Amino acid sequence: MVVAAATAQGCHAQAQQTPPRPAAGAATIGTLPDRESLNSGTVTVITAPIGGPMSVMGSDMAAVLDEGESLRVLPILGKGSAQNLVDIIMLKNIDMGFVATDAMEFVKTEYNIPDIAQRVRYIAQLFHNDVHIVARREIRSLQDLNGRRVFAERSIGLPAARTIFRKLGIQAEIDSQTDPTGGLQKLIDGQGDAWIASVSKDAPVIKGIKNEGGRLHLLSVPYDRVLQDVYLPTTFSSEEYPNLVPPGVRVDAVAAPTVLMVYNWPENTERYRRTARFVDALFGKIQILQSPPRHPKWRDTVLSAPVQGLIRFKAAQDWLDGAGQSPAQNANPAEFRKFLDERKAQARMSSGEAAKLYSDFLKWQRSKDQR
Repeated sequence: MVVAAATAQGCHAQAQQTPPRPAAGAATIGTLPDRESLNSGTVTVITAPIGGPMSVMGSDMAAVLDEGESLRVLPILGKGSAQNLVDIIMLKNIDMGFVATDAMEFVKTEYNIPDIAQRVRYIAQLFHNDVHIVARREIRSLQDLNGRRVFAERSIGLPAARTIFRKLGIQAEIDSQTDPTGGLQKLIDGQGDAWIASVSKDAPVIKGIKNEGGRLHLLSVPYDRVLQDVYLPTTFSSEEYPNLVPPGVRVDAVAAPTVLMVYNWPENTERYRRTARFVDALFGKIQILQSPPRHPKWRDTVLSAPVQGLIRFKAAQDWLDGAGQSPAQNANPAEFRKFLDERKAQARMSSGEAAKLYSDFLKWQRSKDQR
């Protein structure tokens, strides 16, 4: 009886360890990947709402950098640069994200974080965000916005509005609560005087404005000396925005570098190692990302370009050092300001002068790199 009982117990234990055979004709259920392996190879990248390059570039990363369980990129739609920066610092499941550099000063002052530059690192400079100010026809200069109502949504336009207005001494009534499309519609309906967005050129929401009667235009932002520590000069043309710029005219504007920002993970952590694997894949496959059919903004990416006031993520710097890439001073505000100071350039420049000086600046950079 004892032997029979033991045998029965052994058969019961074997039954618990051996999965039941599927019934004839039943679909076979595959084996899921190991949970730990899957999580240790996954990184998240917070981008921006659909319609700009950030969301598409995040999708490009997911497609090109995928290495199965060892590396998987999960793009997440975010609200824009300012909120992305907050999310990178505060949210547990966000590894990195797209951030325009003028959001740094905004978040530093808005949330009273004096050491914000120590909390994050940048992986690479990707492209530039251009500051668009769509205004009523009667608004002819930035100074005309004193005391006027301006729509600048918190994550897309407010950092640029706060930075530019503060530096130029403009006191405007800023509505940062209305969403971007809602703010633009209110401007069109005559409920405000201007709308600001820091986005890539050829933004669909701006190109799609039905500007009947020419009631609106893109307001000029002269490249004033006080803006040169944050921004670079750019222009808008009638070819880019035929609905807002008259034929043959170029409108002065400014642009901020957009970088891939990451939390300052300690080197001995899993999050650091995971991000380092991502860096190896991103830098190693950058030429694939810069080729069609990937988003054309990838072609603006210069991996070795430094970013003023920020420290590069160590794994990214190690990769560049190993590849023998010297820092390229590509579109760096501090370097461009130095170039202007050496030539005693005027504090304010027309669009033609800015374009000429910027072209000379790029030639000057190349001559430095060849020394």
